Amino acid sequence: MSAGNGKKNRGYLTWTDGMDQALLDVFVEHHNNGDRTANGWKPHVYTAAVRNVRDKCNVDITKDHVVSRCKTFDKHCNVLGKILAHGGFEWDQNRNKLVIHDEDAWSRYIEKNKAAASYQHKVIKNWDAISLIFSRDHAATSEDVSAGAENGQDVAMKVAEDFHGHTSSSPSTSEPNSQYHPAPPMLTQSNKQGRMKRFRTKDALFCMSGDIKNSFRISMKSNETEEEPKSACPKEIFAVLQSIPNLARDDLLRAYCILTSSDRKFECLLALPMDMRKDWLLMEIGKK
Repeated sequence: MSAGNGKKNRGYLTWTDGMDQALLDVFVEHHNNGDRTANGWKPHVYTAAVRNVRDKCNVDITKDHVVSRCKTFDKHCNVLGKILAHGGFEWDQNRNKLVIHDEDAWSRYIEKNKAAASYQHKVIKNWDAISLIFSRDHAATSEDVSAGAENGQDVAMKVAEDFHGHTSSSPSTSEPNSQYHPAPPMLTQSNKQGRMKRFRTKDALFCMSGDIKNSFRISMKSNETEEEPKSACPKEIFAVLQSIPNLARDDLLRAYCILTSSDRKFECLLALPMDMRKDWLLMEIGKK
């Protein structure tokens, strides 16, 4: 089999638009079938992807080529997803490029996110399919971790302050102007020498942790009886969209992205009669 439209130089494969389309078509289908786990695609998905690209594009590729291409798509989704989450930027579906409405906001953003600078003029086709397949929760940034650590320290300091305030906020009624310095509280049990054991700070913290644990258990128990609303599965949403007459493929994918991220909108779609569903979806994706 020849290299076809794909170009291979020293083991490097250049992907064409047609190859990307053939690959993503397989991934979209198997994504809707639930063939992606927490560890990645199931083995048969890679087999189907390689076969489809070979058959449609007449190019000899392997699983390693597919995995490498997936890393590129994943990078695009990670960087662009964070960019589009900020105000002042949006994606142009027709030109397949980023639209920057606020140049000052963009300058501030790329100052903190150097990797995003190259995406200002980058053309990325099939963004709907890429964002659908590779939109996952990426690891927290170092800033997020740092902020979380600071919040944890704040909570610990607040607990220590509350405990200190609790043990030193009982002023003497007979001497209102004098400072109150209470002795450490005592336990009711005595040690082997008959002396009362001091109630140390670590003992207080241990008791406080027990109270927190009990409160957490009570809270969890009270929530056990509450049933969370059941979310619609992607396969169900895709089936409903396929049943809508004359809905174009690109419009279907855009609507799919919206409905899989909002159960409320999917419920609204189901509440409409069939002859109104297409018009409503086109309004949602901005075509009307």
